[in-house]
Amino acid sequence: MKEIKISGQKREANGKKAAKELRKEGLIPCNLYGEAKQDNKPVAFSFASPMAELRKLIYTPHIYIVELTIDGEKHLAVMKEIQFHPTTDAVLHVDFYEVNETKPIVMGVPVKHVGLAQGVRDGGRMNKSIRKINVRAPYTQIPETLEIDVTELRVGKSIKVADLSFEGLELVTPKEVVVCSIKATRNSIQAAQSEE
Repeated sequence: MKEIKISGQKREANGKKAAKELRKEGLIPCNLYGEAKQDNKPVAFSFASPMAELRKLIYTPHIYIVELTIDGEKHLAVMKEIQFHPTTDAVLHVDFYEVNETKPIVMGVPVKHVGLAQGVRDGGRMNKSIRKINVRAPYTQIPETLEIDVTELRVGKSIKVADLSFEGLELVTPKEVVVCSIKATRNSIQAAQSEE
């Protein structure tokens, strides 16, 4: 997994007004959820980070392990959630989740289709239903992409999450979810009829 470094500073004031002031200064309010718990619920550590640094993490198809440096203190984390403004798409808030080498985390890993499907060679069209599959594993075992071999996939057939397995990873996405399928096209139907 790729690594990215992001710096931040502890937030003293919380609330909508304080968050608005931070955004005016080019800072995004963030929370880091870690090992600390209160009443059996994770406690959020509030900080702010420059949008210029967060942009590389937010607007990318890749997944990253994030080295957060907050007021000189280092934390390893993954980005858990981003909140966007409903009309302007401006980033309002980012949540991070602290990780260690042994504790499993759930993360969406991008899917990469490998090979040219037989169904596409026969004139069908590849339909990619999902871009990421959620997996559970310690962050050190999570790959950058999940490679799925589609070479044998024929027209009218699909690959579901239940058909897949990856060493050291537990697939969390529901088993019935279709990853990709080959749809019939006019060309593939004519080709099949001419073979009969």
